[in-house]
Amino acid sequence: MKNSKFILENCRIVTPTITFPNGSIGVTEDGYFGSINDGSASVESGIKKVDIKGRSLIPGMIDIHVHGGKGVAFGIGNLFSDLENYSRFAASHGVTGFLLSITGPNTTEIIRIVKEYVKIFEQNHNWPGAIPLGLHLEGPFLNKEKHGAFNPAWIHNPDITEARSYLDAGHGWIKHISMAPELPGAEETAEFLADAGVVISLGHSNTNFDTASAALNGRFSHVTHTFNAQSALHQREPGVVGAVLSSDNCTAELIGDSLHVHPAAMRILFRCLGEERIVLITDAMPGAGLPDGKYELLDQVVTVKDGKATLPDGTIGGSTGTMEGCIRTMVQLAGVPMHSAVRMASLNPAKVIRLDSSMGSIEIGKEANLAVLDDSFNVFMTIVKGKIVYSSESEA
Repeated sequence: MKNSKFILENCRIVTPTITFPNGSIGVTEDGYFGSINDGSASVESGIKKVDIKGRSLIPGMIDIHVHGGKGVAFGIGNLFSDLENYSRFAASHGVTGFLLSITGPNTTEIIRIVKEYVKIFEQNHNWPGAIPLGLHLEGPFLNKEKHGAFNPAWIHNPDITEARSYLDAGHGWIKHISMAPELPGAEETAEFLADAGVVISLGHSNTNFDTASAALNGRFSHVTHTFNAQSALHQREPGVVGAVLSSDNCTAELIGDSLHVHPAAMRILFRCLGEERIVLITDAMPGAGLPDGKYELLDQVVTVKDGKATLPDGTIGGSTGTMEGCIRTMVQLAGVPMHSAVRMASLNPAKVIRLDSSMGSIEIGKEANLAVLDDSFNVFMTIVKGKIVYSSESEA
């Protein structure tokens, strides 16, 4: 243990595959997992020990679909300072990494936003909390019939030239793009993007079962917020939802706030896809972490009441959920085992964006990204690359 920076002991270690009721973890000087023990670790004197006092220690959560929170709206305002503020906020909810879900009113504006974020990312900044891992473009290649909280004027048919302009601006930071497969040009654009290494996600789609199934057996490997803004399951036309439930390979996002999706539907998704293919997301908007009130999202006013965000016509406008809340919902309401819910919030999203070799699970040699939860699923501590970036005790 010569390289250990500190030892986390007396903790219930919950990994995506196994649980140690009373374990300990060693973190190296350079912020990686150095040891994982089922029981107390034997360490040299002088090495700092942190007593977790029986709380649950899980891999740091990764949110790959979020639009902001704590008053921050990605894509507007002071992008750098707002991103720092969001980094702190996300860490206070056990998140150690996240993608920024962005779009804009037109191609020029989307390119501008992408370029500004890329400049920030490439500075290799020492973030105060959770680390931004890249970008998710939710739009503009969506179906207006399932526009959800998006202004219909902002969305249109896919175009390879336009898609190339986004990738050129993104310098490899665009990790996945949501798209409706039934739109003209979608198949060719999806092929181009997938060949460029971008994950294509089926989303905001009103297509039929056959088209959705063909897409999920083709270049579409992921699904944007399953059940929401997509054609529903019907006994004679299973729609997008039916294609997802009967698919063999795709990964599928799930907003685990209990407002977007009924717990029974969550259980159905779990039974069909299992713990390895569901990805918990917040899809959170600027009102997350703040009191009820009116907030701006995608150039529209969203009213938050009792935690539910809606547009003036009653459409749900994003979420005020948090990642630890998603785990709580899956365990307490959907009846999913905790280790399965943890996997959905950590390893699975890391795999989707192809970063699972360095994060997403508690394994020797991976980044020491961790969240500590109490018995009520509240975040007690968050550690990013071996650094304690949040502790509830420090806020007391």
